[in-house]
Amino acid sequence: MRLLVSIALSLLAAPVFAKPAPCDGGMVWEDANGNGTHDPDERPLAGIKVSDGAELALTDGTGRYRLPMVDGRTMFVIKPAQYDLPERKDGLPDFWNNIRSEAGPALKYGGIPAAFHGCGDFGLLPKPAAAGNATPLDVLVFSDTQTKSRADIDYYKRDIVEPLAGKHQATLGLTLGDVVNDDLSLYPQLNQVTRMLQVPWLHIAGNHDLDFDAAGDEDSLLTYRNTYGPDTFAWEETQAVFIGMDDVVYMPGKKPAYIGGLREDQFAFLEAYLPTIPKDRLLVVGVHIPFFDADPGRETFRHADRARLFALLKDFPHVLLLSGHSHTQQHVYHGAGSDWHGAAPLHEYNVGAACGAFWSGVKDAQGIPDATMADGTPNGYASLQVRAGGEYSLAWHPARDPERAMSLHAPKALRKGAYPAFAVYANVFMGQDDSKVEYRVDAGRWKPMVLVRQPDPALLAENTKDDAADALRGYDRSPEAEPSQHLWRGALPTDLAVGEHRVEVRANDRWRGEQTAATVYRLQEAAE
Repeated sequence: MRLLVSIALSLLAAPVFAKPAPCDGGMVWEDANGNGTHDPDERPLAGIKVSDGAELALTDGTGRYRLPMVDGRTMFVIKPAQYDLPERKDGLPDFWNNIRSEAGPALKYGGIPAAFHGCGDFGLLPKPAAAGNATPLDVLVFSDTQTKSRADIDYYKRDIVEPLAGKHQATLGLTLGDVVNDDLSLYPQLNQVTRMLQVPWLHIAGNHDLDFDAAGDEDSLLTYRNTYGPDTFAWEETQAVFIGMDDVVYMPGKKPAYIGGLREDQFAFLEAYLPTIPKDRLLVVGVHIPFFDADPGRETFRHADRARLFALLKDFPHVLLLSGHSHTQQHVYHGAGSDWHGAAPLHEYNVGAACGAFWSGVKDAQGIPDATMADGTPNGYASLQVRAGGEYSLAWHPARDPERAMSLHAPKALRKGAYPAFAVYANVFMGQDDSKVEYRVDAGRWKPMVLVRQPDPALLAENTKDDAADALRGYDRSPEAEPSQHLWRGALPTDLAVGEHRVEVRANDRWRGEQTAATVYRLQEAAE
């Protein structure tokens, strides 16, 4: 097997500030005592993958690797499945090192200081003995934490993190971009909160993580990378391989100022790395901007880049795409119409936002905003469980109510004998086009509900309350309701007895099985 995979990158967008030189000093070893130092009795590790986000190298028998030292890049080790990584001082996994010997552009939030530390030595921690790939891998998946202030960080802490801390089984966490909302100085405070979950946490850049005073895309993530490291990375577990990529192409001065897409150096990394990974496990590709066009008729992710990426992924039998950005939630299955030509449709889960609708809406008794998203999905987080052979399951967990799978909305009162034009609505958060959703009244016969593409009526009611209020009901009002991709309707009968009637709804969740919810309505007599 070749020990070095080197790709010529004459068309790289990233600038070269210094003449490239071989990186002879970098090495990887098994840090048996976890002290961060390569002690004489600790063995070097061969065959470990190291990259700078463009080129890929394997360590030799002495644990050493060689890569061109290009100023402005980030050197990182790809964590192998049989090892863990130490923590940095801020609690983030220690697997990267920025190469910066000369000062970059002066940026509001600091960018990457000129502080050259060599190519990078990486000590890997041996994992405790485990059951191997027979043990499922549990992953927490956040998107769009998007805090703009200390108050938002407090909401994130009390709404998302504290209810989870010490109560989950995850061994890995992932945030799919928009870590903060433009104020990059909030990174340390946010990281301190996320650290409470006590798992290695990986981050992907979003359009609100940019240095907006950067002159171009090549410098737009310098401050982000100073905190979180490479904007392209990989991470290997026995059950799955994770690839995270910045897919926000910054275009200052244009409207919109960004588009979804990938860079030449990212394709070079993928072309070098993908042939090295096994195909018998799940390949998870995480980005911020979805691969599908979020606005009909407008290219929100460059189609040429999508086609090129999908061609590289085509022969992998187990692939899952994770994206964020939309502050709504849906499942998309790519086929030939969106440049996918694999053996089976390619599943993209567009994950809802931890901040919901930007921490908006009326506050509850605990002082936390409602934050329901525009499609009626409550704010929260997702979980991913991966099993051997590429099998996986997904779930959405509303904040502070993690087992709830749907919301119901029905009128409180109807006239007995009225035309049955009013309905119960079920917003099934993980619902898909082929989901089976049924309802019954007073324990009667189960009837199918109809999938409808319309706004969630509960959120429409909040919009009406906001409109009618003489003063703001919260810091920001709830978002304007938009058509949901997972809303079902069932007409309510009005030919029953006067009084209260119980409505039950059941939905077959692809991964969690039958989920249920119930509500009531009343029938009343009315005089003309």
